Amino acid sequence: MHRLLLLCLLFPFTGFAQYSWVKVDTAFGPLPKGVELFYSNDSLEGKPNKAFYCKVPLKNRNLFFTTKVGNGKRFTPSEYYQQNDEPFLVVNTTFFEFVQNRNLNAVVQEGKLVAYNVHSLPGKGKDTLTYRHAFASAIGIAKNRRADIAWLYTDSSKQYPLASQTVVPFFKDSNATVNAASLTVKHEFKKWRMQTAVAGGPVLIQDGQIRISNNEEIRFPGNQINDKHPRTAMGYTADGYLIIMVVEGRNPGIAEGASLIQLAGLLQSAGCIEALNLDGGGSSTLLINGKETIKPSDKTGQRPVPAVWIISSPKQGQMPPK
Repeated sequence: MHRLLLLCLLFPFTGFAQYSWVKVDTAFGPLPKGVELFYSNDSLEGKPNKAFYCKVPLKNRNLFFTTKVGNGKRFTPSEYYQQNDEPFLVVNTTFFEFVQNRNLNAVVQEGKLVAYNVHSLPGKGKDTLTYRHAFASAIGIAKNRRADIAWLYTDSSKQYPLASQTVVPFFKDSNATVNAASLTVKHEFKKWRMQTAVAGGPVLIQDGQIRISNNEEIRFPGNQINDKHPRTAMGYTADGYLIIMVVEGRNPGIAEGASLIQLAGLLQSAGCIEALNLDGGGSSTLLINGKETIKPSDKTGQRPVPAVWIISSPKQGQMPPK
């Protein structure tokens, strides 16, 4: 991703607290070669905190990155784990709606778009005849194991998403849909040929710096950027590692959650040069070898979700994934 010309929020300070992370691999069973799991309970501005991140080498050809969707149904991460030959990592991803169990963000599975961004939001009150058009950010991995974060336009008639490497501000008009041809006039959208990808947002880290594109993506209104919640996020490092992070929250006195700014600081401390937020709250769940890292915040336990990101490795006697 190139340095952005338009930024939602630029946090000029570089003196973020340095968080201490401890390797906890052995508590979650054997992990594939090069994969590491870290834990921190360093406080966030004086509040109790519990966070985990998994560090996964992108160039390890014995690892297989994919996504799974519920196709109109929602399943818990543990159910996805059981349904997919018990991969060593399962994590929740996209935002969604509960009525039709529909993903509200793009999902790419084995090179094919299987879910799409919602780009048009109808106005309310005096603006009922206008629509706000936004472009959610996504993280993807190409066939050559290169990771990328970009802002997407998706269309069910197209094989690939179109992606901009610079943030795309939302705009208003009276059209219920986005004119793809007009987009390319204002922004450099190109085919985004990813093998595996999920969208969410907003972007939290760009070019190694904390820059949050919340206003452009119109993800969280008002001061919600400062609210503390359980969080799920993904990013990647300059030396070729994928970072999958979760932060526990809504657990008073034990783990109160993180704001988006605090989450960005945690991701930066894990070495991310680019990172984005994914669906959090009661959805946040990271399983390592089927074991929960953080405690889900819903009283009933893991929340069923319509999409997950999965990383697996060959079982004994199996051939490695292509």
